[in-house]
Amino acid sequence: MAKEPDIQAVADRGEGIGAMQPMKIGEGGSRYREAVDLALELTAKSAAFRSSLPPAMRMGLADLVRAMNCYYSNLIEGHDTHPVDIERALKNDFSADPAKRDLQLEATAHIAVQGWIDGGGLEGRATSVEGLREVHRRFCEHLPESMLWIEPVDGGERVPVEPGALRTRDVRVGQHIAISPGAVPRFLEHFAWAYQKRGATDAIVLLAAAHHRFAWIHPFLDGNGRVARLMSHAMLLDAFDTGGVWSIARGLGRNVQAYKRHLAACDLARRNDLDGRGTLSEEELASFTTFFLKTCIDQVDFMAGLVEPEQLRSRIRRWAAEETDRGRLPAKAIQVIDAALYRGELPRGEVESIVGTGERQARRVTSALTSLGVLTADSSRAPLQIAFPAKLAGNWMPGLFPDAGSRR
Repeated sequence: MAKEPDIQAVADRGEGIGAMQPMKIGEGGSRYREAVDLALELTAKSAAFRSSLPPAMRMGLADLVRAMNCYYSNLIEGHDTHPVDIERALKNDFSADPAKRDLQLEATAHIAVQGWIDGGGLEGRATSVEGLREVHRRFCEHLPESMLWIEPVDGGERVPVEPGALRTRDVRVGQHIAISPGAVPRFLEHFAWAYQKRGATDAIVLLAAAHHRFAWIHPFLDGNGRVARLMSHAMLLDAFDTGGVWSIARGLGRNVQAYKRHLAACDLARRNDLDGRGTLSEEELASFTTFFLKTCIDQVDFMAGLVEPEQLRSRIRRWAAEETDRGRLPAKAIQVIDAALYRGELPRGEVESIVGTGERQARRVTSALTSLGVLTADSSRAPLQIAFPAKLAGNWMPGLFPDAGSRR
């Protein structure tokens, strides 16, 4: 989401934390009950999907989803860096075009931070002030210099973005003029208190509210939308272990206008006595919560359908047959892929028995599949695991993200 900084620095206008109330949907009403039902549905579907995947497959899928998450989060910000280009950047294969290279570096920064989150780096701290500042710092520290400056909307010199630093200037986000910079610390402290770790269902119901209220505070000069989505990702991990095998960012990126429309609507003041008891509209917060949770459920359903065993195997077999016919893949490679998919880790010594044509052919098959990025291992002797390279997603997982030559 594009953010437009105002050029005039203002200290503290004395805003009280009541300005961003309510922090959640009021309990007892029909909208709250609907949100609880959606939270329970999301919990059940996410757990069922994660448990259906062999551990080794989860790891490979999570790597691909991380690149997909980065792609859609970048796209929401107006930066189009395809996962194939992201995958190249992760292998230090950068474009000669400076602008494209900067976008690749931005993507690797995002993936590095999400990898840190997926590894438990933000566990229990997703909404804490120091946790949010660390997310911002880690992301910005990896950005190229060109992306650490903001152009004031009213002219004047560019303003530097300091990694992890709360803003010291006024900002405007669309029609929303954010709280004064001096008020940011006390609003963030209240934010952290309101959304500190709770029971799983309550934490999920609060996801959308926390997402919007963070954006409403707008604590950093730039990068708030990205930090908000990474925060939401971490909150989901805290609420229930998603395994990183599905992502809210894809759903938000594919419905970006509705996403931004809901965020803007949540900025609106309470309309009447039936619209909650806070300063901001509770009705719009409830509407965004429904949208957010339904988007999460939709993404779990999408990913579960995409990796349904027989359909996934059919698509991979079709790809393997085409590659074999073209002479780019040895015969019987599909049997090795099958074993890696559904048996978990595959000891290298078992490849020979699967191929059935001797050690030399087994090494040839293994080499071909690792070169294509289909199999991976921690070392030359470590067991083989399935991987899901972005360049093959169009064949293996159609619809995960646009093809390299397509944008939508």
